[in-house]
Order: sequence, then C-alpha cells, then structure tokens
Amino acid sequence: MKRWLQKLGEKMQAWMYGRYGYDELSQFLSIVALACIFISMFVPLLNPIALILLIWSMFRGFSRNLEKRQKEREVYLKYTGKVKQSFKRRKNMWRERKTHRYFKCPGCRRWLRVPKGKGQIEITCPVCKGKITRKT
Repeated sequence: MKRWLQKLGEKMQAWMYGRYGYDELSQFLSIVALACIFISMFVPLLNPIALILLIWSMFRGFSRNLEKRQKEREVYLKYTGKVKQSFKRRKNMWRERKTHRYFKCPGCRRWLRVPKGKGQIEITCPVCKGKITRKT
C-alpha cells in the first residue's frame, strides 16, 4: 500500500510539472467558495457562485499560463497587502498605546510614531519633510 501511494504521488508530481499550482489567491477563492456553500444552506442562490469560485480556483492551479497567473496573484497581493498593513498598524498602535502616539502627516498621509509624554513637540516627516506641531 505504501509503495502504491508513493507511485501515485510521483505520477501526480509528474502531471503537475509545468502547471501553476496552488497559491494565496487560489486559497482565498477556495475559502470563499466553502463559505458560500455553508451560507447556501440558508440562501440557495449562492450555490452557483460557490461552484464558479471552486472551478476558477482549480483552473488557476492546473493552468500552464504561468505569466498570467502570476499577474493575477500580484494584483491580489497588492490589494490584500494594503489591508494586512492596515491591520498590522492598528495592532501596533494598540500594543504601544501607553508609550507612543501616532499622527498622520498632512502632506504625504504617512503615519508617524512619536514617544508619549514629551509635551508640545514639532514633528518632522521623514518622507516629505513637512512639520506639524502636536501634543504628545
């Protein structure tokens, strides 16, 4: 049995050679499809959407057009990276709430971190060199 499974794995590996495979976007599509399947127990209209998402995820994994799949992945990571960065910043702001204050630069909209308890200070943005005066 062990030998049979090993041969099956080798055949699958050979078949997948040159194909794109499973990435973050495919994983996201599969998770959303499973969520749609679960919700479709209450709202039957979501079954076709779940099926389309699963087929799209599988198509991406078995595709040989690597360049196009990589471009799709880059677009996905571009948008999810902004969301992840926002959550990470909020997490850091909460964790450092007793020792630091965060301000947004009015010129370039970048977040600036300054120590708390320094009174009225002038903050210089390292990106646009704009100056703002705030109380910490």
